[in-house]
Amino acid sequence: MTIRNLFHLFHPNSVAVIGASDRLHSVGATVFNNLIAGGFAGDIFPVNLKHSTLAGRKVYSRVGKLPLAPDLAIICTPPESVPGLIRELGKCGTRAAVVLTAGLTVVTDRQGNSMQELMLAASKPYLLRILGPNCVGLLVPHMKLNASFAHVNAIPGKIAFVSQSGAMVTGILDWAKSRGIGFSKFISLGDGADVDFGDLLDYLAGDGETESILLYMEAITHARKFMSAARAAARSKPTIVIKAGRMSEGAKAASSHTGALAGSDEVYDAAIRRAGMIRVLSTEELFDAVETLARMRPLNGDRLAILTNGGGPGVIATDSLIEGGGRLAVLSRKSMENLERVLPPNWSHSNPVDIIGDAPGERYAQAMEILNQDPEVDATLLIHAPTAIVPSDDIARILSPVVRHSSRNVLSCWFGGDAVLDARRSFSQIGVPTYETPENAIRGFLQMVRYRRNQELLMQVPASIPKADLINRDSARNVIRLALSSGREMLSEPEAKTVLAAYGIPVVKTREVVTVDDAVQAAEAIGYPVALKILSPDVIHKSDVGGVALDLDTGQAVRLAGELMMLRLRELMPNARSTGFSVQSMARRPEGRELIIGVATDSLFGPVIMFGQGGIAVEVIKDHAIALPPLNQVLAEDLVWRTRIAKLLGGYRNRAPADMDAIYRTLVQISELIVDVPEIVELDINPLVADAGGVIALDARIRVQPAYPESVDRLAIRPYPSELEEWITWHAEQILLRPIRPEDGPAHLEFFHALTQEDVRNRFFVAMRELEASRLARLTQIDYDREMAFVAIRMRADRGAEMLGVSRCVADPDNISAEFAVTVRSDLKGQGLGTILMTKLIGYCHARELQQLVGETLCTNVNLLRLANRFGFSVKTSNDGSTVLLSLPLN
Repeated sequence: MTIRNLFHLFHPNSVAVIGASDRLHSVGATVFNNLIAGGFAGDIFPVNLKHSTLAGRKVYSRVGKLPLAPDLAIICTPPESVPGLIRELGKCGTRAAVVLTAGLTVVTDRQGNSMQELMLAASKPYLLRILGPNCVGLLVPHMKLNASFAHVNAIPGKIAFVSQSGAMVTGILDWAKSRGIGFSKFISLGDGADVDFGDLLDYLAGDGETESILLYMEAITHARKFMSAARAAARSKPTIVIKAGRMSEGAKAASSHTGALAGSDEVYDAAIRRAGMIRVLSTEELFDAVETLARMRPLNGDRLAILTNGGGPGVIATDSLIEGGGRLAVLSRKSMENLERVLPPNWSHSNPVDIIGDAPGERYAQAMEILNQDPEVDATLLIHAPTAIVPSDDIARILSPVVRHSSRNVLSCWFGGDAVLDARRSFSQIGVPTYETPENAIRGFLQMVRYRRNQELLMQVPASIPKADLINRDSARNVIRLALSSGREMLSEPEAKTVLAAYGIPVVKTREVVTVDDAVQAAEAIGYPVALKILSPDVIHKSDVGGVALDLDTGQAVRLAGELMMLRLRELMPNARSTGFSVQSMARRPEGRELIIGVATDSLFGPVIMFGQGGIAVEVIKDHAIALPPLNQVLAEDLVWRTRIAKLLGGYRNRAPADMDAIYRTLVQISELIVDVPEIVELDINPLVADAGGVIALDARIRVQPAYPESVDRLAIRPYPSELEEWITWHAEQILLRPIRPEDGPAHLEFFHALTQEDVRNRFFVAMRELEASRLARLTQIDYDREMAFVAIRMRADRGAEMLGVSRCVADPDNISAEFAVTVRSDLKGQGLGTILMTKLIGYCHARELQQLVGETLCTNVNLLRLANRFGFSVKTSNDGSTVLLSLPLN
């Protein structure tokens, strides 16, 4: 993961066009002309063997003849020439290139190496970054840089657009220019051989010219890199994704329900959601997203008021809003009274506010001002259909100052064609999101609502779920080790239940037997009634061969059921092996709801967790949702409530509500199991029966494979690193040094309140009386792949976990430098905690092979300065004398 040298890609002082030409409609000619026509102020060097001048500029025969090393090179020459050009550019000092050439993966040398492989090998010694190959190029409108062969230029704006499709690049560019929508960066990713989505998201997250990000995605290659970058970017900037390739040709073969149901697109959807981004499903929605991102301010709520001059469009908008999960604002009494005074008697008297088709501009303005001042309204949508009574552009002219000075978001829909073009244009010019239909307007509004909800989900602090007493890792691992040593991938049902029970998941009492006689004896021991199930490594779903019998209440019934199962197995699957039966007590749960919890392993994102409605018809019903581990309480709740069966888990009629906490806890325990045991590749609990008394697993399947060293990196999101926990002795008592957890929110808040105002100012550089929820979430919900925070915890019998101090560092995407901070509770200073926490942090940074630890503090923070001096930090005072820069080499 790196953003190294990407600055040269987006802010070059000089550009070389290798393959520049005057041949009409050629790529080399188009790029060269675009650079000149765009007004790029830096040096432009055309390179071509066949020309001496182009467009009045001197042409250089080769890279080595250039007067200086260009910051950026645009390559539009045949595939065979690209590796050599990259090597030559690297030698002369160029650090960024855009390779427009296609076909580099197809063309090979005599040894079978593709030109793309040779290109990457040539760039590596020089850290020369490559955009492409097979791309349209890039545009940086603020620099007047058009390093592309797009047919139109981009105008400056605050949206960054990144696309894997060249056609989407040119299509969006053309559409946006016709609407006056600008961009900060416009990037064609192409094949993404070097610079990929993760790199660009990291760069754009810190780009001051970019306020929102738009991605057109077909596939990603490095899941963890993408997830870390996406989570960081989406926390600070609205990030919208259109992911192509949603439809699968068919379900994949799998040994579990989860494996069959967890399609790759659903996994992408789960990843996008987990990162806090917004997904759109069509080009039309993408256009709406561009319009919304370009003009809409941050949204403070989801209550929408609709102001219209026609009932029909207002009803259409309302239907779209409710169907999309939005909320129609309930107007305050004061607003209703004010509207009564300014509107005709036959207005709608509700939201949508229909002010009647003959409304003059003044009526619109009065109603809009009232709605914009209503505390129950978060945003207002204006819908206007043209009439012959009042010209639409007159209404726009009168409304413009009202809308421009509104403290709330206003969206507009000028519903029609030529009659509303001027009105639509005038609203766009004052920065109002403007749409052609009510549905499009609602869709744009809901995109921002979804973004806000995703951010709220990221900021929630999960409740702590005790784990230590529930988990017997050795028991689970021993079962799996035994199965693998005997050459088996599928655990038997009793083995699978033993693994689940080891992680605190309630399972029905089950015994594994070989013969029918053994089954009768086991039933007698367990107690009737019992369930009997056939065991065979060749049978994926027992019910397919009649391999399940329930409510057997006598030994004779058990014997008959077992004999019939064997007959059916031989008849339906004559080659199937039988290893016996499982006998289990019948779980009497008359109000139980059948659920499924499962795990499948995606080829890109690794393990995924599924929750939904269970039973034998699970593939038909397809009521399920998917999430990426690791899960906590908040994420488990979100997973459950994305399914239809969630509503049935609440109480209805005479049924008591199911124990929701038990369901959430089970999901978190499954997540723990998957994180701890990399050998598990598929898992099904179906059914997991849930009622008011809790949950119980009636049937379970687990498939395992040998785990290899790289298995620790199989998760797309790095889990909590429990291996970094350490008990130490501090002043004759034991304290725990460990990475911070999302569940530490309440303890961290208490820690903050225990700091003096001077210490708060030293830590955050500003005076703060309270720690905002968003800041608290950012401090406790960290990405362990790129940042770390160690907390010193003291356990108190009366107060539980008590936070004594925190040390943290955030590494740059290049893993070269990390910025650090250390804070000790104000009443515990001078007792060695700062030294302990700094030692832990520096040891971690060494293990990560970081090269430098840096920090900044106020000159008045004498305690930190003294600590830094003890560890050998260099100290440099800032130019204004208010802060001190600290630096420690780690090599």
